[in-house]
Amino acid sequence: MNPDLRSQVESAGPVAELRRAVRPGMRIVPAPPTAAGPGLDSPPARGHGLDDIKTQIHQEILSLMDWQRMETMAPERLRQELKALTEGLIQQHKLALNESDQRQVIQAIQDEMLGLGPIEPLLSDPTVSDILINGPHQVYVERRGKIVHTEVQFDNEAHLLRVIDRIVSRVGRRVDEMSPMVDARLPDGSRVNAVIPPLAMDGPLLSIRRFSVVPFSVQDLIRMGSLTAGMAELIQGLVQARLNVLVSGGTGSGKTTLLNVMSASIPADERIITIEDAAELQLQQPHVVRMETRPPNIEGKGEISQRDLLRNSLRMRPDRIIMGEVRGAEVLDMLQAMNTGHDGSMTTIHANSARDALTRLEHMLGMAGLKAESRALRQQIGAALSVVIQVSRLSDGQRKITSLQEITGIEGDVISMQEIFRFEQTGLSPLGRVQGEFVATGIRPKFAQRLLTRGIALSDDVFEPTHRWS
Repeated sequence: MNPDLRSQVESAGPVAELRRAVRPGMRIVPAPPTAAGPGLDSPPARGHGLDDIKTQIHQEILSLMDWQRMETMAPERLRQELKALTEGLIQQHKLALNESDQRQVIQAIQDEMLGLGPIEPLLSDPTVSDILINGPHQVYVERRGKIVHTEVQFDNEAHLLRVIDRIVSRVGRRVDEMSPMVDARLPDGSRVNAVIPPLAMDGPLLSIRRFSVVPFSVQDLIRMGSLTAGMAELIQGLVQARLNVLVSGGTGSGKTTLLNVMSASIPADERIITIEDAAELQLQQPHVVRMETRPPNIEGKGEISQRDLLRNSLRMRPDRIIMGEVRGAEVLDMLQAMNTGHDGSMTTIHANSARDALTRLEHMLGMAGLKAESRALRQQIGAALSVVIQVSRLSDGQRKITSLQEITGIEGDVISMQEIFRFEQTGLSPLGRVQGEFVATGIRPKFAQRLLTRGIALSDDVFEPTHRWS
């Protein structure tokens, strides 16, 4: 252990007030003494549970740490100092902990000081795709499409609130009684939503949508059965030929994941601008400009919406614009951009079918204040978009592309579409797994000629209905 820290362990007492530390992107918030156990003046006693020992050692460490030194420490160095300091306190108080328990306490202290406390192990688990926290004592996760309960718990509501504050403060947002709902993100791009009292009746609510550290590739989706090799070939061709694509689906169906995979086919020499409420896209091209909305401040001023960012992006010489999701009035500017030289742009929308997605777009145009007849609105949608890809989360948790449809124009007052691929569910296995197959409808899309003129030659049998893939 560092000599300075050792001397503090032996001689330092509780301090009246701890200021917050310090390093960019990290906040350490002192934890108040719990009513269930002694405060900093009392050492952890034998016989206490590991949670009590962890809480009391954590409080004592907060009074012993040299906060000024921490400002100059690398995170890994600080992690080692915390380990040494925790071991010193365990030895000083003669706590009867076996090797496994001691390792667990040290890990908990490091997670509490440097990470997100009890949920830090869940964030390191590659099988966890969602973390759903319903108050301090109910933590659920989604694994392989199924939601299961965990034994993870927070000490109390204040503990959970500190973790939420740590998350949102990293991205310059806030959550309090004036703004009890917030969207944020973790450093790895994972999506975060938090709701606190008085809106949350049974304690703070925290939802984390995990993203893979290494973005999925199209081969990963083929291996997982989300689409076929022929469909993947076609989708890559759509992106390379600069067709405008709308990805539609329900919550958690994989829209953003598919958008990431599709974006990998964009040539590296193009300038791409992404616009999102909370930055989630993980584009790998060298020339990517990422922009994120800003909520209003405590006075209700300073809000920057997706529509504001989209309008500004048109002055930034983009080759393509990728919007994480259209939800309101920004749809007007997005469609106009697609119609005025920004071919190859993409976005997502919440909808249960491709037809519902177009209906939602029409309603959003009305929200944007565009006063025009329904036919004129549909003409604008039909002219801007070429393809709608519907993704769905099935009953067993699988995510699949369930329909790929081409927009062919306007017939009468209706936007005409033709389905190129679809997924046909045939039943359930004895274990409840969805069974089915991907089917080519046999229709050769009109955009096939555009792909050909761009030098993108698809396999002759891609559109043949005789080819079925399970």
